[in-house]
Amino acid sequence: MIWEIVQNFFWIGLELTAFFIGITFLIQLLQGLIPIEKLKTYMFSENVFLGAAVSLLLAFVTPFCSCSTIPIVVSLLNQKIRFGYVMIFLFASPLLDPTIFTLMAATLGIKVSVVYLITTSLFSVLIGFMLERLRFEKQVKKVMVADLPMVANKLDAKGTFMETIHLLKSVYPYLIIGVFLGAVIHGAVPAEWISMYLGGGQWWLVTLAALIGIPLYIRLSTMIPISQILIAKGMALAPVMALIISSTGASLPEVAMLHSIFHKRLVAAFLLSVFSMATLSGLLFYLL
Repeated sequence: MIWEIVQNFFWIGLELTAFFIGITFLIQLLQGLIPIEKLKTYMFSENVFLGAAVSLLLAFVTPFCSCSTIPIVVSLLNQKIRFGYVMIFLFASPLLDPTIFTLMAATLGIKVSVVYLITTSLFSVLIGFMLERLRFEKQVKKVMVADLPMVANKLDAKGTFMETIHLLKSVYPYLIIGVFLGAVIHGAVPAEWISMYLGGGQWWLVTLAALIGIPLYIRLSTMIPISQILIAKGMALAPVMALIISSTGASLPEVAMLHSIFHKRLVAAFLLSVFSMATLSGLLFYLL
């Protein structure tokens, strides 16, 4: 059993490492062509479709986890950018990442990754505007931070390589943790057990997975190898996706940080929104 775990850890880790470095370098290079500061000006637009699209695009090209998104959110709020657009960014940023999206397509399949991208984007937009319509903007505290740059706006191979190394140092440990846990699950947890208890089509499995994921602090890069193994062992896709969304969309450290900028009602609404997004997205995956 131990040898099987070591073998799986080595080969899965080697494969995902190669994918991660190559994909990250390419995407970071392409991101240099995106005029981030110019895009931010469109977030002042009264055209809701344009504003929402730009909010999603900024979330997609800024590879932040749920906690590191908070300073950017504060910066956007201080710039008087429309509350709905900021909320779209808050929900979408930890869930949308071009590197991890490509990695998800390579490990779970392009169909799964495209459905994930569409559902998380749509729910982020719907929830963002719903919170705005319910006037939750009044639940924001007055907090000031320096305006933070998001992504460098230049095409520079050397700078891109250094940025890739920097991102590798910050994200790669989480990826390795995921690979290790995935290898342990693959080698130590019987496939029959997972298929019997987690492989069915019961709706409550999705709800349970969404509920379990919220207290955890798991980056998307950690969840990809874990989800790959869980699905291979027989766990249903729907609860796996609900777990991915809830565990990366919210966490206890993030809730603690949100308390510093949001009043309790908005923090509660945020948690309920992430749970709802994870549950509904998971249920949609049953249609696959």
